Amino acid sequence: MSAAAQSPYDKTAARRRFDPRRSDIALTLSAARERLRSRTGLLPRFETELLAMHAQSMHTAAAVMPLPLFLTALGLSFLAGTAPAVVWICIAVFGYATLVLTLRRFEKRDAGELDARRWTQLFQAAHFATGIAWAHLASLGCETCGPLRFEIFQFSILFLAIALTAMISWTLQHVVLIAFAPLVAVLVVELAMAPESTTGAMRVMLIGAVPFFAFVSAKIRGNTIERMKHQMEKDELIAELDSARIVSDEARRRAEEANLAKSRFLATMSHELRTPLNAILGFSEVISNEILGPINNESYREYIKDIHASGQHLLNLINEILDLSRVEAGRYDLNEEAVSLTTIAEDCLSYVRLRCENKDIRLTVQMEQGMPQLWADERAVRQIVLNLLSNAVKFTPPGGSVRLRVGWTAGGGQYVSIRDNGPGIPEDEMPIVLSNFGQGSIAIKAAEQGTGLGLPIVKALLHMHNGDFVLTSKVREGTEATAVFPHSRVLEVMPAFGEIA
Repeated sequence: MSAAAQSPYDKTAARRRFDPRRSDIALTLSAARERLRSRTGLLPRFETELLAMHAQSMHTAAAVMPLPLFLTALGLSFLAGTAPAVVWICIAVFGYATLVLTLRRFEKRDAGELDARRWTQLFQAAHFATGIAWAHLASLGCETCGPLRFEIFQFSILFLAIALTAMISWTLQHVVLIAFAPLVAVLVVELAMAPESTTGAMRVMLIGAVPFFAFVSAKIRGNTIERMKHQMEKDELIAELDSARIVSDEARRRAEEANLAKSRFLATMSHELRTPLNAILGFSEVISNEILGPINNESYREYIKDIHASGQHLLNLINEILDLSRVEAGRYDLNEEAVSLTTIAEDCLSYVRLRCENKDIRLTVQMEQGMPQLWADERAVRQIVLNLLSNAVKFTPPGGSVRLRVGWTAGGGQYVSIRDNGPGIPEDEMPIVLSNFGQGSIAIKAAEQGTGLGLPIVKALLHMHNGDFVLTSKVREGTEATAVFPHSRVLEVMPAFGEIA
């Protein structure tokens, strides 16, 4: 049983919380179920919103609705007499009172309970009641009026009523056809009974106006539904993006916690591993040097050398991992001072010169003279140069050559470049080589195994110095690694006070 505390991060739960494919499928199925339950094929939320919009438009028109009714009754009283006007206004008031009462009931309903289909039928029935008044107006006549005088009045009022109904109540489905179905019936009967040329043409125009305005109303309603769909999709997208942001923030927080746990683990393990490693390295070195007495068995000597080499390799690996983790965690503090890049490069050459001699590698050095100092961390610069030199020597075959150059950049900065004629790196493996623990396939076959942390550490340390790392390579021709320090890091040489004077 492990004593380590379990991580609170549940990957399965995170996937359940946000899975784009499952979310899309769930939304599609939910929308399909809602459309199947609806007789109109619309989502219930759309039907509810359309009813609310219809109620709002009717509520706005209710304040001015009596005015055109009484004006129509006034004109009818002048043309046909008082009795027909009174009868018509009573029928009209009854129809529109039914519509207003239906509107009041709709506004006083419970907000949580709404049967869209039932309320749609109630509003359609109320509009049908208002249409009876217009059908009655179409059935009236005037024997004492002049030629076409009353017919033109009828045509104008009825055409205006059809247009106003379409403009105000377009959110209700089939409202124009239902409201003016009685009018169309009366007009068809009158047209069949008295097909006069002028009045018949006006009746035909009124009959044709009903489906025309019904079509216009349906188009406006359809466009509104499309806008509502787009708005719903936008809202769902915003909600999905917000959910993704929440999950991303949570994942980032957990990643930071995991990174902190990694840093603590490495800090603990560095102490726990280095303590026995120091004993292994120290005692193996004592035995290999035969300080306490001779070793008569040659195999034991080889074993001790292998133990010491393996311990040294493990210690280097631990140091590199710790360096990289400190840089990534932002805990690598630069101890900046004035340093000489040429001096550091010369010191690093002494570390690899013996290895070059053992592998018969020709070492060429080209350095600019009189270069000013850099404002940098000496330990970091030394590690950069030493890592690049070690890689070059490691991957260069016996009899090859390594060239070290230190000089000026075109922008006034300084650079150190190490070039070898080793196996090179394929272009598609460049990202692998620059990643943590990454190694090229040709390099692995051609040289001894490494940790794959040298170049990432170099890149990270240069980034902390605002510098650049350039790696160019060609298969079977070699590799060139260049560390560039910017002009801002170069300390300008100031003239002496005596020269200024």
